[in-house]
Amino acid sequence: MLKRLRNLVSPPAVEQRAALLAGKNIAYTLKRSSRRRSIGLRIDDRGLTVSVPLRASEKWLYSVLQDKAHWVVEKLDGWQMRKPVEIRWADGEMIHYLGEALTLRVVPGLFAAAPARRCGELSVFIANDGAAAQIERAVAHWYQSEAERLFAERVAHYAALLDVAPRVVRLSSAKTQWGCCTARGTVRLNKQLVKLPLRLVDYVVVHELAHLREMNHSAAFWEVVGSVCPDYARLRRELKAVAL
Repeated sequence: MLKRLRNLVSPPAVEQRAALLAGKNIAYTLKRSSRRRSIGLRIDDRGLTVSVPLRASEKWLYSVLQDKAHWVVEKLDGWQMRKPVEIRWADGEMIHYLGEALTLRVVPGLFAAAPARRCGELSVFIANDGAAAQIERAVAHWYQSEAERLFAERVAHYAALLDVAPRVVRLSSAKTQWGCCTARGTVRLNKQLVKLPLRLVDYVVVHELAHLREMNHSAAFWEVVGSVCPDYARLRRELKAVAL
C-alpha cells in the first residue's frame, strides 16, 4: 500500500520549465530518471535539456543551473546563430553558393529553363506564375548539378595527391554528416557542402579520401590529411561551427 502511495506522488518523468539564468529567462526540458546519480545538462538544436535523478531536490537543481548559467546562455546563443535562416523562395532572396551570397532572380515565362549564375545573381526561369515550390525545386536541382560537378573535380584532384582510388562518389542528404567513407571505397559527400566555402569542401573531401588509407581517426590518419591539407585543424573547427 505504501509503495502504491509513493508511486502516486512521484514527479513527472518529463517537464517543460523555465529559469532565470544570467539575466535571461531560459526555457528547458527537465527529464527525471531512476538510473541517474548526477545532474546533466545538454544543449542542442532543441534547446536545453536537464537530466536529473528521479528525486533530485529543487535546491540541488537550482544550484546546478545557477552554477552553469553563463555556460548555458553562451551555448544557446551559439546554437541560435548556427540555425539556418529560412529562405523565402521569391525574387530578391539571398542564397549561398561556395560561401558567397547570390541574389535570386526569378524570370517568369512560357517555358522553364536551367538556372544561370552571373555577376552575383542566380537567374531561375520559371514557367507560369513562378510559385515558391517551383522556384525551390529549380534551385535544388541546380545545387545538385553543381555539387555533382564540383565534387567530381575535387575528388579527382585530391585522390591523385593521396594516391587513392574511391570506388564510387555519391551525393548524400544526411542530417548529421558532411561526408563518410566505407571500407568498400564508397565516398558520400553531403550536397549541402556546395553552399560552403571551397576550403571547407576540400577539407571534407580530403578527410573522406584519407579514410581509404586509414579507416580510423588515429594519428596516422591525421598525418595523411595533413599531407595535403596542413591547415586541417582550423578548417575542422570552422566546419563544426556550421549548422547542417
